[in-house]
Amino acid sequence: MNKALKKSGSITERIVHFLKHLSFDELPADVVSQAKLVVLDTLGAMLAATKPKYSAGRILAELVRDLGGSQESTIIGQNFKSSCLNATLVNGTLGYYCDIETHHPEAVVHPAATIVPTCLAMGEREKVDGKRFLMAFVLGTDIDCRVSLALNPRVLYDRGFHPSSIAGTIGAAAAAGRILELDLKQFPIALGLATQQTSGLLAWKEDFTENSRPFNHSIAARGGVTSALLAKRGFGGPADIFEGIYDIFRAYSKEDECDPEQLTRDLGVKFSILELAFKKYSCCAFLHPGLDALFKIMEDHGLKSTDIEGIVLRFAKNGTELIDGTELRSHSAQYILPVGAVTGKVTIDDIIYDRRSEPEINRLIARTWVVGDEELDAGYPERYSSIVEITTVDGTVFSHRVDHAAGTPQNPFGPADIEKKFYELSGEIVDQAVSDRIVEMVHRMEQIEDINTLGSLLQLKE
Repeated sequence: MNKALKKSGSITERIVHFLKHLSFDELPADVVSQAKLVVLDTLGAMLAATKPKYSAGRILAELVRDLGGSQESTIIGQNFKSSCLNATLVNGTLGYYCDIETHHPEAVVHPAATIVPTCLAMGEREKVDGKRFLMAFVLGTDIDCRVSLALNPRVLYDRGFHPSSIAGTIGAAAAAGRILELDLKQFPIALGLATQQTSGLLAWKEDFTENSRPFNHSIAARGGVTSALLAKRGFGGPADIFEGIYDIFRAYSKEDECDPEQLTRDLGVKFSILELAFKKYSCCAFLHPGLDALFKIMEDHGLKSTDIEGIVLRFAKNGTELIDGTELRSHSAQYILPVGAVTGKVTIDDIIYDRRSEPEINRLIARTWVVGDEELDAGYPERYSSIVEITTVDGTVFSHRVDHAAGTPQNPFGPADIEKKFYELSGEIVDQAVSDRIVEMVHRMEQIEDINTLGSLLQLKE
């Protein structure tokens, strides 16, 4: 049993003890291996998002360049550094921009998009070694997921909050706090200050530029880093945000909706990072099983898009709101499934650049429907079970069900799959030699003496 585990005390005391005292040597081997793969996957997603044609990263980089700041942390895909806070502002947005990074299906959060930028910015500032970087990443990811599960992500969504931003701020504070080596009095303050900064609404569903959606991850990373830096300097804050009078559950949930025990259940024994799912397509994770089912039917029966008369996606009734009839292309089943049927894939360019004017895609959009299926509610949100029914032009109906999309822990990618994905994502940004060095460095992360050596590979070389 890990010596860092604390069986008694308040929730905050147990979490802080865990964050402060768990050592790298106590991490299970599979947790360390998974952490490296998730880091590599996230770096690929961030690099891909730096293409100049993508406005979010470009605009934020321009802003940060104008603001200046200490040259301590890499701005990914650029030729300059800035303050750690400015770096999180840019890199956090890059992490979620392509919608191709890992996610936690049950907690409905994308922790790596927040925690990797946090650890990179703070790690470079503090010149930490690879073990400390990985340790902080594992801990921050764990707290991010646990907070979302405790608050109940479905409740957060129903109230218009983005769980990745709310929980991510606290996870980022945990990660940054570990890198700064906060003590047992400073850590609770950092977590408390993080809750003072939690924000992020689902209002991005009405922003078709796709800028504000990933921005929620950057404000989470920046808020968490700010909280840890302030706590380190002795700034005051609420010391118990999990059981205090004005705790986080009072703000974001209700007694019959939340589950505070999720915060400490199997703490230090069960690590959330092992529950993350890798993404195959650049779109909402809810649509991934449906895409897998669609492609399976088309492959098995030799169908082309022109053979299809109609597409029906059956999905958990409780989860259809985000994917049925929305104008946000990344979350619209009526857009994503036709794009997949016509092109055989879904990339971020399909999201950023509207393809609805293309005749074949437009034809299928009008013939794609979502049906809320109460029988599929039983497994939601632990899994996103989907049934796709394709009716062909000759009236034949084909159906296929997928409970776990490719890349989930139940239907996992292998390390080779994740490396291949990294090379595909990074290939247009850095040359093969640089990609090779990044892969090699991530795989031997425990041996890195200063994480700045990794950060330097993520900068644009003039």
